[in-house]
Amino acid sequence: MERGLEGKTAIEWSGGSLTYGDLLGRVCQAMRTFAEHGIRREDRVLLVLDDSPTYVAAFLGAIRMGAVPVPVNPLLQHSEDYDHYFEDSLARLVVVDDLTAEKVKAAAARAELKPPVLHAAPFAAGDSSLLPPASTRPDDMAFWLYSSGSTGKPKAVVHLQHDILYTCETYAAHVLGIREDDRTFSTTKAFHAYGLGNNLTFPLWAGATSILLSGRPTPAAVLQTVAEKRPSLLFSAPTLYNAMLNFEGFDRYELSSVRHCVSAAESLPAEVWRRWKERTGLTILDGIGSTEMLHIYCSNRLDDVAPGSSGKPVPGYEIKLLGEAGRPVPQGEAGDLYVRGDSALALYWAQHEKSKRSILGDWFFSGDRYRQDDQGNYWYEGRTDDMIKISGLWVSPMDIEAALIEHPAVAESAVVGFTDSDGLTKIRAFVIVKGVEASEAVVVELQEHSKSRLQRFQYPHDVVFVDELPKTVTGKIQRYKLREGG
Repeated sequence: MERGLEGKTAIEWSGGSLTYGDLLGRVCQAMRTFAEHGIRREDRVLLVLDDSPTYVAAFLGAIRMGAVPVPVNPLLQHSEDYDHYFEDSLARLVVVDDLTAEKVKAAAARAELKPPVLHAAPFAAGDSSLLPPASTRPDDMAFWLYSSGSTGKPKAVVHLQHDILYTCETYAAHVLGIREDDRTFSTTKAFHAYGLGNNLTFPLWAGATSILLSGRPTPAAVLQTVAEKRPSLLFSAPTLYNAMLNFEGFDRYELSSVRHCVSAAESLPAEVWRRWKERTGLTILDGIGSTEMLHIYCSNRLDDVAPGSSGKPVPGYEIKLLGEAGRPVPQGEAGDLYVRGDSALALYWAQHEKSKRSILGDWFFSGDRYRQDDQGNYWYEGRTDDMIKISGLWVSPMDIEAALIEHPAVAESAVVGFTDSDGLTKIRAFVIVKGVEASEAVVVELQEHSKSRLQRFQYPHDVVFVDELPKTVTGKIQRYKLREGG
């Protein structure tokens, strides 16, 4: 409270607001409650909480006392979806809210350790005295975040005490330019690395105000929140920006409070960027980040935007692209992206081999393929295991998806490789149409459209019309599910 922010609003949500002084009181109450349940330094506390002041108090309270908060997705549908988190984290305490209590209690009862389940309501009341922080060191374990990944069960990414501050002093300061008078609103929940920075660590670091939304971030709920709460910084993902543009009545919502927008989680198609700019006048700053690096490490800037690209490295981070032989690729050619910066994960919990494959000295192997243009911008070519080889030539699914979404009949698309009856690799596009009926004529039209914008071999040999695409909670398309089921 040295900055004199005790009376300033730190958090707003549908139920009211909290000042910085109120929030600190709740953080200390969370610390006191955790201690009463026997939580000690480095014990894991599983947080299954929707975005709310309770989540903020629990997350910060655990870190402040030297314990390790482990936030996970509160919107999972089934109790069994939480079994992995109990088994993997060995949590000593679980914190739930009204949304998650029933399904999580059932999972806790199945868990080997059977940790107590705490409803978060007590954080709002009790002893109001302040507690000092534990004497943690910069390299102590601070919190875990689970990586949604593209395959397999989620992996726990271990972050250290100094990691949050590093992202604030790099991306938040140099790219976002966050100010004390800003109001942030993130459609990505705070259990995810992107949302954690957007709507918790960045605004609190800057002395700004965070706007929290409970429940699923539907286009209607997001647009209504922007109109009513008037954020100055809007954070979302490509899928949701596109969904908002396609939402009936979009133009009726007031967005004038927003000074600029941010996108991450998956590459933002240039067509979506252009449509958003035309409809709102607002620039979306697209970038690439990861759970492992904690936030965005390569981004467009307001004065340096290349629509469709991930921009340039954020100050404080370095990027290199390596080919199959582990050597740098020539400019313009795709390579595996490696990144380094001091917010990188310490390790994957209980994943020794995965840690060794991914953490190479101070470089992290992202699993993404990128190319760099002659202006220094990085262009996403897909995940390493998403690339498709046609007649000896590599094809990026992103290129075809970007071409398809330019067609007025395409709402969303995802492209994968498949093996035909002759054993040859071909390209399959899964497409959600808008304004037309799915038909063979539309298939031919989309194929010709792709050929007109790309190389002749870069077109979908097969088109499958679907109602929805499998995605992670942050909107990343899970192409492996399409390969398996397609």
